[in-house]
Parts: sequence; C-alpha cells; structure tokens
Amino acid sequence: MPPTIHECLIAIEKRAERAGDDKLTETFVDAAPLLASVATRDHQVLFGRRGTGKTHLLKYLHDSQRADSDISLYLDLRSVGSNSSVYNDRQKTHAQRATPLLLDVLQALHEALLKVAVELSEEYDLSRVGPKLDDLAASISTVEVVGPVEQTTESSSTGTRQFGAELVLSAEAAPKASGKISGSSQASASARLATKRSGTETYYVKFGTVQNDLKTVIELLGGRRVWLLLDEWSEIPLDIQPYLADLLRRCVLPISSVTVKIAAIEHRSNMSVRGEGEYVGIELGADAGGDVNLDDFMVFENEPRRAMRFFADLLYKHYRASDGLAPQDGPQTPDEFIAQTFTQITAFEEFVRAVEGVPRDAVYLASTVARRAYGRTIGVQDVRAAARDWYQRDKATVLKSSPATGDLLHWIVEEVIAHRRARAFLLISHRRHPLVDTLFDARLVHVLKKSISSHDTPGVRYDVYKLDYGCYVDLITGSKGPVGLLPSDGDDGVEFVDVPPDDYRSIRRAILDLEKFEAKLPAAANTQ
Repeated sequence: MPPTIHECLIAIEKRAERAGDDKLTETFVDAAPLLASVATRDHQVLFGRRGTGKTHLLKYLHDSQRADSDISLYLDLRSVGSNSSVYNDRQKTHAQRATPLLLDVLQALHEALLKVAVELSEEYDLSRVGPKLDDLAASISTVEVVGPVEQTTESSSTGTRQFGAELVLSAEAAPKASGKISGSSQASASARLATKRSGTETYYVKFGTVQNDLKTVIELLGGRRVWLLLDEWSEIPLDIQPYLADLLRRCVLPISSVTVKIAAIEHRSNMSVRGEGEYVGIELGADAGGDVNLDDFMVFENEPRRAMRFFADLLYKHYRASDGLAPQDGPQTPDEFIAQTFTQITAFEEFVRAVEGVPRDAVYLASTVARRAYGRTIGVQDVRAAARDWYQRDKATVLKSSPATGDLLHWIVEEVIAHRRARAFLLISHRRHPLVDTLFDARLVHVLKKSISSHDTPGVRYDVYKLDYGCYVDLITGSKGPVGLLPSDGDDGVEFVDVPPDDYRSIRRAILDLEKFEAKLPAAANTQ
C-alpha cells in the first residue's frame, strides 16, 4: 500500500544536511536563474538567511560538479576543528584564536584532497601525489597569525654566603678547664629587572609555502577544476572571520583552477577589516562576487506566479522522493499534485503567501498542515490555522530570549497594521539596527525590495520590509486586519499598492521611524 499524500508531506525531510545525496538531487528546485548564477567559475559569497536553501544549493552544486568529472570539496565550517570553543574564547588574543581556525580549515582541505587522491588512485600516480600531500601537510603547520602588543622581560638573582669556625681547647691535666671560640658570616643579594613594551596591535599571517604546495597537489590531480564549497561561514566568530578570508585570498583564490563558493548570512558576516592602506580578508566585488542573495528569490509579492510555480515544484519533488512510493503511484505532475492536495488554487496561493519565500518554512508548514487536514484536501482555513501553530511553536520562540526584540515586533505590528492597515513598511537603506536584524534572521520580517527611491526625499534610498504572515494571520478576516501591502498618497487620499515599485510618488506614510521606538527603551536595550 503506497503512502498517501498526507503521509508523504508529514514525513518530508526538513533539513538538507540530514538528507542523503540522492534525495538532495531529486528534490532540488532551481529558482532560475539562481543555479546559472552560482555554477560559474567565479569566486562568490552566497548570502541568505537560515532556511533559504544555501546548504541544499551547495550540496547540489557539489554533486553536479563531481558528475561533470570536476573535483568538489564540501566543508561544513560548524564541524571543522576539534575544539571550536577556542575560537570563541574572548580571553585569548585574535592571534591565539585565529591560528587554530586556519590550521583546522587547511587540515580539512588536506584531508579532502587526500580522500580524492585515494578514491581515484587508478587515475593518479600516488607515488607522486603522496609526497606532495606530505609537503602540503608540513607547510600547513607553519601557518600562524602574529599580532604582538606587549612584551615583558624579567630577570632576578639572589645569592647567600655563610661562613663559620669553631675552636675547642681542653687540658687533660685539668679536666674542668675548657674553652670554645666560634664565628659565622652570612650575606645575600637579590635583583629584579623588568622591561615592558606596548604598541599598536598589528596582524599578519605567515602562510609560507602553502599556496605553492597546494597548487602543486592540484596540478598532479590531473588539472581538473577544484570547487571548494564552504558552508555555515557565519558560525565563525565575526572578529576572526577576516583572517580565514585572508587565508583564502592569499592561498586559494590565486590558483586559476580553483573556484571558491562561500555560504553566509549577510549581517552575520565580516569578510574584511581595513588597516592603513591595506586590508585583511576578502573584498566583495574585487576578490569575490557578493551579488547572489537567496532572500531575493521567491517572494510572493514580487512575482506571484513564479513563487507559486517554485513551491508547487518543491512540494511535488519532495512527495515523489518519499520512501515507499512507486513511480506509477500518485499524481504525476506538480499541477496534478496541487489539485489533489488543496481544495482550490486559492488555498495553495494562501500557502505560498504564508511561507514568505523561505523553502524550509514551506516544508515545515506542509508537514503541519498535512497533520491538521489529514484525510481530506487542504483548505484556506487549514493553512491559516497551521501557519498560526507554526508561528507560535517555532518562529516566535526567539522573542522569549530577547524581550527588546519582542517589544520592537509588537510596536511594528501596532504601527503598521493597527494604525496604517498595511503589511509592509520602509526603513532607510544601510542604516543597521541590531533588533531589526534579529527579526529578519528569525524570519519574523522579510525584505521585499531594496534601495527604492522617492520624489519626496531625493538621494535617500529605502528598503521595503514585510511583516511575517504569522504576525497578522489572526487579523486577516477581522475588521482590524491589513487592507494592503503598502500605503501611499494618491490623488483621492490613501491608496495601497500590493507590489513594491522601484520608485514611489510619495512614501511618507510607509516610512517607519525607529527613533520613536528607541526613545521608549533604556539605552542598553537598543544593543540587544
């Protein structure tokens, strides 16, 4: 008996890192032109929040390049190194924390190359590759980050001298007569010399011959293109990320046959630090591209049809990859799958709105709504109830650990939905707010469009943010629910637009002034 559609949706693998390579390939959906943009030979940093599909994309790229006879090395930076607590120990200097990180990454790269050489031993001469891998291992051990700030020299000496003498006289003829003379002398000396030097902290990394040895090994592997895919970059502490980036810039990026792709969260990444006339790390746009952001894909309000097609394909491919499902079982196309799963197209449209363009949220919500509507087709009310449960059970938990973040969200909901009857708002571009970053990272607000302008404020650019579906799902059918996406001044009063344009005639009503919220908080709360 093949599993039902509901059973398959409930059993969907929620995270890419837990799925096998075969299922990752089967369930991958290309949000064109995403794959074409990433499959280039250019070095790139791929940005995106958790759940947007960075890991799935890298692993699919990993399998694709291996199938094309290239060498692909996938490294999860969460699992690199034996003791990651060293990287986070703020009691240690940058040099003490960065050096073991660089060594751990290089050793992981060495192990990956060794594994490739062994697996393809029929193609390569291990008698030549082996010694060069040994040379690479030896040069790796010389890598260190150097940054002295203080030098103290101490010397001390101490000495002791002691002298003594004793004389005894006795007369045998007169036993009662005796005499004794004694004396002693003692001297000691101690000296301590201390020298202390302090100065401006400067860093440089000693790479030695790592680049040459790495290049030689790659050349001996047949001249194939090597893809180095680094996942979970943002798990590395912000202040030592530039030193790992600098290692890549100096040792890996210059090798013409190597392509590096890094998956990171944008506001949790620090790719470079600048000094006097130079920089440490990777400069986006010069050393590596930073133009791919998975948060820019599949937002319903921007391109509804494209978003619906993507999530129809996503759910259908996960369904077809279910265990126990034969090729002839169940619906055979995405359209058939949607027709047999949802009561009508408006129910699926509501589902796509609710997931806010995030693939991981889509598979979690699909599992939740399948349990709620088990045994029947899924309706609009099922989607809304499941979205409410998913929001309260998962997304809103971040607010418990950060009261100030919860206060900001509640204030935004009050300002945007209650006062303006809208779902979205505008903030000035490039003006960072830690609490907004936290809401964005937790998928409680979403970016719809970046860098729009207005005739009201020439030269000022704004980003369009949208509240998460779960924030207002209870208000949708009530009198206090949102009327449209964004308010705008029209000829006949307030108008609402459902697709954020690139240029607004007037956007005063849509701009959110965070200074009003900040004025209500203690100073410390703004930095949480």
